[in-house]
Amino acid sequence: MAKTSKKMENAWVMYDWANSAYNLVITSTIFPAYYVGITASKVAGEPAYVDFFGFRIINTVLQDYALGVVFMIVAITSPILSSIADYRRNKRVYLRWLSLLGALSCSLLFFFTPQRIEYGIIVFAFAALGYWSSLVFYNSYLPDIVPPEERDRVSAKGFAMGYFGSVLLQVLCFVIILKPGLFGLDASDKTLGPRISFLLVGFWWFGFAQITLRAMPLESRAARKARTNVFTNGFIELKKVWNQVQDMPTLKRFLLSFFLYSLGVQTVMLVAAGFAKKEIFPDPKDEPKLLITIIIIQLIAIPGALIMSRLTRVIGNLWVLILSVVIWIGVTYWAHGLRSQTELYFLAGIIGLVMGGIQAISRSTYAKLIPVTQDTTSYFSFYDVTEKVALFIGLFVFGAVEHFTGNIRNSVLFLTVFFIFGLLALFYTKAAPDYRKHASIQR
Repeated sequence: MAKTSKKMENAWVMYDWANSAYNLVITSTIFPAYYVGITASKVAGEPAYVDFFGFRIINTVLQDYALGVVFMIVAITSPILSSIADYRRNKRVYLRWLSLLGALSCSLLFFFTPQRIEYGIIVFAFAALGYWSSLVFYNSYLPDIVPPEERDRVSAKGFAMGYFGSVLLQVLCFVIILKPGLFGLDASDKTLGPRISFLLVGFWWFGFAQITLRAMPLESRAARKARTNVFTNGFIELKKVWNQVQDMPTLKRFLLSFFLYSLGVQTVMLVAAGFAKKEIFPDPKDEPKLLITIIIIQLIAIPGALIMSRLTRVIGNLWVLILSVVIWIGVTYWAHGLRSQTELYFLAGIIGLVMGGIQAISRSTYAKLIPVTQDTTSYFSFYDVTEKVALFIGLFVFGAVEHFTGNIRNSVLFLTVFFIFGLLALFYTKAAPDYRKHASIQR
C-alpha cells in the first residue's frame, strides 16, 4: 500500500476532532455533573433515586443501564450494517447518517430539564447510539487509507486531535456555565449553561464531520447498485470473517484480551465523572473543580497517546498494552480508596497518560493483525462488537454492584478483576503460535 496522502490522513483524523466533543462534554463532564446534580438526594449521604416510567432506581445506576442497553443494540446491529456497507462499498453513507443521529440527539438535550428525566435519558441514549455505531465505520477506514507502518502514528494522531479539539469546546462551555452574563444569558437559570453546551456539541460534531465525510472514498453509484442480495451476503461475509479468525491465533487471542481490558477502560471512562461527582465533589460549588479535573485528563491524554505510539517502536505494541493495563490495575485499586481532591488530581494525571494511548494502540494493533482485505468494515465490526459487548457487561456489572451494595466504590474495585484477567490474556496472546509472524507488533 502506498503511503497515504496528508490530505486524506488529516481528513480522517478530523472525525476524532468532531465527535470527541461528545465524549468529553456528554460522556465525561458536563452531562454527568448536570444529571447527578439535578437528581441528587435531598438528604446528604443517602442514595439518590429517580423515577423512570414508574420504576424507582438510583440515578447513576439508571444511566449505566441506559448505556448498557445502547451497547447491546450496537453489538447486535453493527455486524449487519457493517457487512452490508462492505458489500455495497457505501460505509461513508452509514457514517454520515449515524453521525447525524448522534449530533442531532446532543442538540436535543437542550430541552432536558429536571422535570423531563425520561426524555433526557432516552435522548442521551440515542446520542450514544449514534456515536458508538459510527465508530465501526470510521475505524474501518484506517487500514483502507493508511499503510501498516503508519497506523500506530495516525491512530494516535486521531485520538490526540480529538482530545485537543474537545478541550477547546469544553473551555467555551465552561465559560458559558460559569459566566453566563458574558453571553447575555439569564444567570438565575442554572440549567441553561449546561443545556447550551449540549446544543453546541451537536453543532460542533455535525460541522466538523463534514470534512471527513467529503474526503473518505465512496464507490460509484453504478457499482453500488450492481450488487444484489445485500442482506444475505452480509451474513455470509460475517461467517467468512469468523472462520478466518479461527485460523489466526494471535488475532483471536488479542480479541479476548481486548474484550477484558476494554471492559475496564471504557467503563471507567463512562462512569468516572458520576463517581467523582458523588464521592469527591458532592457540593454544587465544587463542580468547576470536577470540570477542571476532566480537562486535565484530556490535556495529558494528548501527549500520552503520542508517547505510547512512539514507545511501540521501541518495545512493541503488546508490551505497551501490557504496561498500560498494569497501570490501569493500579488506577482502579487507588480509586476505590480515594478520599481527597488532591489525590484525585494526581490520579487524573495518571489516567490521562494511559487513557488515549491504550485506545489508540489497541485500534492500530488490531488493524495490523487483520489480513489484507477489502472487507475491512466486517473485520472492524468484530472489533466493535467485542468492545460493545464488553461495555454492556461492564456497565451492567458496575450498576448492579452499586445497586445491591449501595456503594459506588465497590463497583470501581470490582473492575480491577477484569483488568487482571485482561493482563493475563495479553501474555496469552504473546504465546500464540503465529505471534512471531507479526513483526510490526513486536519489538
